[in-house]
Amino acid sequence: MTNTRTQTLLTAPAYTKDLLKRINAATTRIAIVATTFHGDDAISNALIDALCDAADRGVYVSVGADAFTYIEPKGSIFGAKGHSMRAIKAHKVQRKLKKHGAEFHWLGRMSNFIFAGRTHSKWTIIDDMIYSFGGINLDHVSFTNTDLMIRITDNKIANRLFVEHGRVFKADRGGHALRSQKITINETSTILIDGGIPGDSVIYRRACTLAREASQITFVSQYCPTGRLNRILKRKQATLFFNHWRRARWANMLIIQLGMLISRQSTLYNRRPYLHAKFILFTMPDKTEIALTGSHNFTNSGVLTGTREIALETSDQDTITQLKKFLDNHVK
Repeated sequence: MTNTRTQTLLTAPAYTKDLLKRINAATTRIAIVATTFHGDDAISNALIDALCDAADRGVYVSVGADAFTYIEPKGSIFGAKGHSMRAIKAHKVQRKLKKHGAEFHWLGRMSNFIFAGRTHSKWTIIDDMIYSFGGINLDHVSFTNTDLMIRITDNKIANRLFVEHGRVFKADRGGHALRSQKITINETSTILIDGGIPGDSVIYRRACTLAREASQITFVSQYCPTGRLNRILKRKQATLFFNHWRRARWANMLIIQLGMLISRQSTLYNRRPYLHAKFILFTMPDKTEIALTGSHNFTNSGVLTGTREIALETSDQDTITQLKKFLDNHVK
């Protein structure tokens, strides 16, 4: 059993290359949660084929994707007419994986309120390896965004997150959420998980707490910060990088435009690729540094509706250095 606890930042191209290699070498389990999962380009189709091959050779394969991302009303993802093209593509992936013996679950179909209990978490567990704490989904658009994932090799943490994977699926089938929780990796790093209860986000609360205490803050997200966190960031004169609404696609354009209007924030991000990474770097009064990185956009809307999220809080200097390098090379 490996237990290296090395945290390695991967950009989208490096992530997909490494992911395909690890899926092809998997021996016991593959567990995936993503907001979107399509077979719409050579990379995504290669990943799907590799998952099918893994299932054929006896590896346990379990995949979950968010139902509401495909704009499908409660209970209608199967068998109904008028599906969106996004849903049709995802449905093909589902059928193909199930044909080879893999599990595929639509997360959020049993929610009592539309858009409540949306799954925005992203993780892949392959044997004793975890890919998570970033924003990369599994489709062509996601592979072209400015984004990241962090790879950790640790059998104990992989086992713990694998248990969480099963708990999420079980809770979702029952139409209920889970309490937010923390999973300790070591003395410098902790996993934070939002379980989907409306109004409850351990990630957003922690971001607010760290922001209040920090002397310097660098914010990176696809969206403008909103709610209590935004008010703190304004007082601290934080450095903000998020997409300007003029560079976003139509749905995100409206979200960002409204966020900028309400929050009265401006962005320093002016690169052409769509920014989809989400992390905050905090410098504390004693000069120590803390990073919060994951799937959470640090907006208040997802907190109110009970969106499932995952993040890594870390003071590990090597991980922070990798995030700073990503900031310099891909964001600034």
